[in-house]
Amino acid sequence: MIELIPAIDIIEGKCVRLTKGDYDTKKVYGNPLDMAQQFEDLGLRRLHVVDLDGAKSRHVVNIATLRAITSHTSLVVDFGGGVKSNDDLEKAYEAGATLVTVGSVAVTEPDRYLGWLEKYGAERLILGADVRNGRVSINGWKEDSDIRLEDFLERYIQAGTKNVLCTDISKDGTLAGPAITLYQSIMKRYPECYLIASGGVGSTEDILALDAAGIPAVVFGKAFYEGKISLPLPLQEEIK
Repeated sequence: MIELIPAIDIIEGKCVRLTKGDYDTKKVYGNPLDMAQQFEDLGLRRLHVVDLDGAKSRHVVNIATLRAITSHTSLVVDFGGGVKSNDDLEKAYEAGATLVTVGSVAVTEPDRYLGWLEKYGAERLILGADVRNGRVSINGWKEDSDIRLEDFLERYIQAGTKNVLCTDISKDGTLAGPAITLYQSIMKRYPECYLIASGGVGSTEDILALDAAGIPAVVFGKAFYEGKISLPLPLQEEIK
C-alpha cells in the first residue's frame, strides 16, 4: 500500500503552493495548522512540511508554525527547508518533527550530512533529492549543482540512507502527472529504499499509477488544494 503524505509549504506563516519552485507563482491556501488538522480529521497519519522561507533564506524560519502543528495534531511530521546547520536540525527536532529532510547540505557539506546520519540514525532523516535535467538542485531550487542524481543517491544510500524524497522539479505544482519512469528506475536499483515520490500528482489516477509501479510513498499538495482529488480517497480502500 502506498503511503499518502499531504504537503504543507509555508511562506510567511501561510500554506502556499508554487509551480516548478517559482516563488512568483505563489498561491495561498490558508492557515497551515487548520490544514494539518483537516488532514488528520480525514484519517491521514503523516505530513510533509516545507519551510519555503527557510529554503530561500538558508536557515530555518517558520519554526513556530511547525511547533503549532506538532503540538495540536498527532501527525507524524517530516520537516524540511533551510536546514543548513546543527542548530537548524536541533530546532526542527525540538519543535516536534519526527523526521527532517536534508537536501542542500548533502550536496554542499557531505561530511556534515554523514555526521547527522551517524548521530541521529537513518530513521530520523530523509535525503532530499530535488532533480532538474538529471542534476540535483539546492537552496530552494534556486541553484543547480553539477552532481548527477544517480551519483548522489549512490553515495548516500551506500552510506546507510533509507528514506529518499525525490522531486522532479519540472513537474512540481503542474498537476501534469508524476515522473513514474524516474521513480521506477530508482526502485529498481535500490529496492531497499523508502522512496517518497513528489511532483506532478494531479489526480487519484496518478496515485494509483504510482502504487501500481511499486513506489512506497507519495507527497501531494496542489491536487488536493485545487479539488483534483478529495479525501478520503477511494484509493485508500482499494490499496489496503
